[in-house]
Amino acid sequence: MQTIDALSQRLSDYLDPMQIQQVRRSYFYAEQAHDGQKRKSGEPYVTHPLAAANVLAELRMDHQSLMAAMLHDVIEDTDISYEGIESQFGKSVADIVDGVSKLTHLEFETKAEAQASNFQKMVLAMAEDIRVILVKLADRLHNMRTLGAMPPHKQRRIARETLDIYAPIAARLGMRDVQVELEDLAFQSHYPMRAKYIRRAVVQARGQRKDIISSIQETIEKRLEKEGLSGTVTGREKHLYSIYSKMKAQRKSFSEIMDVFAFRIVTDNVDDCYRTLGAVHNLYKPVHGRFKDYIAIPKANGYQSLHTDLFGARDITIEVQIRTHEMDVVASQGIAEHSHYKNDDGSDASESALGSYKRARKWVKGLLEMHQSAGNSMEFIDSVKTDLFPDEVYIFTPLGKIMELPSGATAVDFAYAVHTDVGNSCVSCRINRRLAPLSQPLENGQTVEVITTPSAQPNMAWLNFVVTGKARTAIRHYLKNQQRHESVELGQRLLNQFLANYGTSVNDVDPFKLRDLLHEAELANLDDLLEDIGLGNRMAYVVARRLRPEQPANNDETGSERLRNQKPMSIKGTEGMVLQYAKCCLPIPGDKIIGHISTGRGLVIHQTDCRNIGYLRDDPEKCIYLEWSDKLEEEFSVNLKTEVESHRGIIAELATTAASAGADVVAIDIGDHEGPLANVHIEVTVADRIHLARVMKKLRNLKSVNRIARE
Repeated sequence: MQTIDALSQRLSDYLDPMQIQQVRRSYFYAEQAHDGQKRKSGEPYVTHPLAAANVLAELRMDHQSLMAAMLHDVIEDTDISYEGIESQFGKSVADIVDGVSKLTHLEFETKAEAQASNFQKMVLAMAEDIRVILVKLADRLHNMRTLGAMPPHKQRRIARETLDIYAPIAARLGMRDVQVELEDLAFQSHYPMRAKYIRRAVVQARGQRKDIISSIQETIEKRLEKEGLSGTVTGREKHLYSIYSKMKAQRKSFSEIMDVFAFRIVTDNVDDCYRTLGAVHNLYKPVHGRFKDYIAIPKANGYQSLHTDLFGARDITIEVQIRTHEMDVVASQGIAEHSHYKNDDGSDASESALGSYKRARKWVKGLLEMHQSAGNSMEFIDSVKTDLFPDEVYIFTPLGKIMELPSGATAVDFAYAVHTDVGNSCVSCRINRRLAPLSQPLENGQTVEVITTPSAQPNMAWLNFVVTGKARTAIRHYLKNQQRHESVELGQRLLNQFLANYGTSVNDVDPFKLRDLLHEAELANLDDLLEDIGLGNRMAYVVARRLRPEQPANNDETGSERLRNQKPMSIKGTEGMVLQYAKCCLPIPGDKIIGHISTGRGLVIHQTDCRNIGYLRDDPEKCIYLEWSDKLEEEFSVNLKTEVESHRGIIAELATTAASAGADVVAIDIGDHEGPLANVHIEVTVADRIHLARVMKKLRNLKSVNRIARE
């Protein structure tokens, strides 16, 4: 069992005696606070914070991080408050402890919602002090090491959360050693049988491969010695979860994955890395397109190395990583290697470590932006999950600046990575100077130029192909705000429509009546009420009756008469997402129309004689008479049913004729043949009924067309 004395001995290697004494004091404080508490395994509870501190000691973290690790469960599991820790150990330690502590005093509907809210709280604390996540990772790592004491269903839930969130975060922060251990422990808990069989196969394969690995390693070492290069060559073991993930993603068998032999060469400096690369390329033939230079262009988590694949002897493939000693330490410890906390001036911080720290801060800043735009904690954690990608593509801006994006990112992701305003106003893009679809996945080394226009706005369809959390959150945020604005505007028009029957308007209603209505409906302000009306969640007719002035009402008037006596509301076509045209009758300007107020969707427009609106037509709570504005500029879809004499080229003839009349053919479908006759369904876009009549006249004049009608 680990002891505080053993930890103190380890800390004496890099901390001064005063700092070690503070760590010891925090341990005894935690021991007293957790007195009488036991873990599921039966051990005293204080063994857990001590083990978490030992994990951080292996990473040579500063004394405040170690103190926070000792105290990280005190606020959550004991009667001691934030103020108590602050008075004893200072604000920095108290802030880290508070950031790691769960939200235990709030009630959540589901376990998932509670976990999402806790993660959201931790991200806010990370923005203030990045050490919060390091303490949390140490806490999670020890919990995973001792997960066997938990019931099986809890093991699976915690393991799934580790694979989804904490292992990818460790990877994002460049902490390879922590990531690998978290993944393997979670894999063994979530898929025990799969882990067992893969581990057995690895042990067996390792024995069979020993001679080949030794032979290749010896050959590389001799070549480096011949070239006068100092480098340590080691065989690189693949861990269980990595093997499983590759088998699953690449649909390969275990033997195919293990046929690739991996080696790492660690050199003294960057110059030696490139010279070593030349030496191994002279020794074995490189595989085309498999060389990656992460030294010149580091990964998003600060990882630096040269990667190359080689064709070795006996038809085997060799993967080689070449890096300096400094890069090797950063690759295994990531952000934990930086000396930002070890020396206040950062004087002994390596360039790689500082690069890793800056990238981590940039990532946390991005998380903070997502948090501000996300509607709730579940949406936020969904965005974070999509953003934790292990692979990146490197894209150039037109000015030559390099942007890092997740694999599979599109021009829309690129636009939002540049700036949210650029993403919101982008309309198209050029990839390598050629126009390309916004949905096209980007590839390494491409130059992307985004074309914007002030009148543009995000499209809901973008959510189907964007991959970055920032883009997804920004699009949702914009559409949500846009829908609220449009709902408020439509709600005001609808309410004014009904209030006009009482000779008043929204601006002139009795403020006391409005206050009472808002209080009764549990709404904060008038805009919330108007939004509810615009979305169809609240009836404008009912609200108008509540807000009408104190005057005698015409009680003899029936609902249908009152509806007919209303002045029709004008439809401008700019109402946006809260106004939809019914698919059943596809109304166009010139048709007599009526609006059906649909809950959650807003106003759905039908033709007045549409069969689907018949039972609601005389209900003033559900329908409102409408008219078309004179200033409509958009085009509307119409379905035409045409009976034609079928012959070769008839489809092209119909499409060309419709286009010559100024109609855009959206879809054309030929139905069943009855001898020489066939029914053709055409969907066209037109401006209004006059335009439609012109299109139908042109089609009717074709010799092949016997009959044409609007569906």
